[in-house]
Amino acid sequence: MKKIDYKWIALSCTALGALMSALNANTLIVALPVIAKDLQASLQTIVWTLMIYSLAITILVPSIGRGSDIIGRKKLYVGGFAIFTLASLLCGLAQNGGQLIACRLIQSIGASLIMANSTTIVADAFPTWQLGTALGINGMIISAGSVVGPILGGFLTNLSWRWVFFFNVPLGIIGTLWAGKQLHEAVELPEGQFFDWQGTLVFTLSLGLLLWALTFGELIGWRSWLIIGSLISGAILFWWFLIIEKGLTQPMLDLSLFRKRLLAAAFASNFLNGLARGAVTFLMVFFFQLIWGIDPLQAGIMLCPFALAMMIVAPVSGYLSDRFGSRGLSSLGLFISAIPLFGLTRLAYNTSRWEVMLWLVLMGIGSGLFFSPNTNAIMGAVSPERRGIAAGTRTMMNNAGMLLSMALGLALTTSSISPETLRGLFAGTQVGSEGVAVNLFTAGLHRAFWLSFIVSLLAAFISSLRGTDDTSSETPVRESSN
Repeated sequence: MKKIDYKWIALSCTALGALMSALNANTLIVALPVIAKDLQASLQTIVWTLMIYSLAITILVPSIGRGSDIIGRKKLYVGGFAIFTLASLLCGLAQNGGQLIACRLIQSIGASLIMANSTTIVADAFPTWQLGTALGINGMIISAGSVVGPILGGFLTNLSWRWVFFFNVPLGIIGTLWAGKQLHEAVELPEGQFFDWQGTLVFTLSLGLLLWALTFGELIGWRSWLIIGSLISGAILFWWFLIIEKGLTQPMLDLSLFRKRLLAAAFASNFLNGLARGAVTFLMVFFFQLIWGIDPLQAGIMLCPFALAMMIVAPVSGYLSDRFGSRGLSSLGLFISAIPLFGLTRLAYNTSRWEVMLWLVLMGIGSGLFFSPNTNAIMGAVSPERRGIAAGTRTMMNNAGMLLSMALGLALTTSSISPETLRGLFAGTQVGSEGVAVNLFTAGLHRAFWLSFIVSLLAAFISSLRGTDDTSSETPVRESSN
């Protein structure tokens, strides 16, 4: 029997992590109404349950990426799987909202370790000419989890909302053991590196304060001294961080990455894509429940065309990027994504479901065309000892864009929604337009989609400025003999 190449074994480990992450995100959305009722959770608790996970991942992945460039990928990845699995068990055992938020924070640490290292593990294992194909397969697995997640979440929630978390445990145990047994360090990293603890601490505090204020400003109030103080403090700390990093030969965040034209354009378009698209599915669920009056599970199923289209296109675009480069595919994907966003600026009560599904399919096609080639370009443009921080920066830029997108989307649409209705929306229990000024709400949606449309076009333009893929400037690191 022919021995399977290590690269495919490594991909199986990262695909399992990608599947677990996608399923966790999409099953939880469906379970939130039951969780809110069972734990008698407040609106703030519901929001924190959702947001603490994304916030923590966005803040942690750059420093974890840098850590993986020093101590290797396997230990952090396997450790992340184990932490995520244990935290999932604890989430399922939570007896109140505070415990659930704390366990979700622990879960996000595990997810950060997985996400910061999965792309790097694939990049280390695959040759440059096959990297896009491998990343496309990973993207396909994530999309498959997004399709199955809402349906699985509905089934598990009917048993008990706790099974939404317990379901992760056997999958996590398998993933931990499989990765621990099969993974090894595919490249030999330089010795004598050090970790920038001061820069990491200042950066984490800075990004945490800024993202927290921008994410919760609408809920708490933009004039609140807490929000204003967080924005000012975050900006000052970020300025201090830049000063710290300039004096280091081995910084936590390698700012020289942004001096390369390809990487600067790829990172910027990644952030802008998150900013353009991050709130779309979030806002569409609002529309489905408030205007069309369908329940949360049906609303989740209505989003399946987006994930299905992305699942089909992602591996194809990854394969094509190996042969034709990232510039054309990524830019085309962002431009295609802008078309449905323009269509959604005319969304109304009498818009047909077929039209909405068409827009979602086009958005899935555009996203599938963008993500795999863009990630391929980033990972192919850096040498192995910088792949960890490059992957962490890519994830940070995308997640930061998505968080800001949701904050802006909420600010533009929720002024017409009563506090009680808003709580019901986050809990998934609000169906129908009671407590909503429908015309104002629809106008707010249109403003949000106009903003997304403009940002998507800007992202396509910036993506087109990257030039051709070129990895010749990077000095390769010797491959391990393991």
